[in-house]
Amino acid sequence: MNHRRAAALVLLPLAAGCATVVPQPGTSGPPPAARAPAGVPATDPAPPRSGFRAPTVMQGPGLDGVIGQNRAALLRQFGPARLVVPEGDALILQWAGPRCVLDIYLYPLREGAEPVATHVEARRASDAEEVDRAACVRALRR
Repeated sequence: MNHRRAAALVLLPLAAGCATVVPQPGTSGPPPAARAPAGVPATDPAPPRSGFRAPTVMQGPGLDGVIGQNRAALLRQFGPARLVVPEGDALILQWAGPRCVLDIYLYPLREGAEPVATHVEARRASDAEEVDRAACVRALRR
């Protein structure tokens, strides 16, 4: 046997490991070489996740008339929002007055539901220092 032929026979198994297996028309599933070996469980890819996470709902004294309310109810309480920021399925509404700035964050409680107020932040307009949320709610309510 000549040296070229011997080298080709030695390299043949290595080259076969690099080959791509193309499934034949009419066959389903992965080609036999791509299937899990016997005794090794085949894993199916995880079903796609919706990406929805239920929000944490803030609680606190003086916020019971705000938390859980939808956009329309908040507009009835505080009038037109100074700022409306949609973010995906969430919404941020902002009101401002001489005493404070109020940000209310609305998130859906379950996938596909209408967003409701789940979090409130309040600060002074002059220096952005945090102020009492319930006091700011009272100051900005109509």
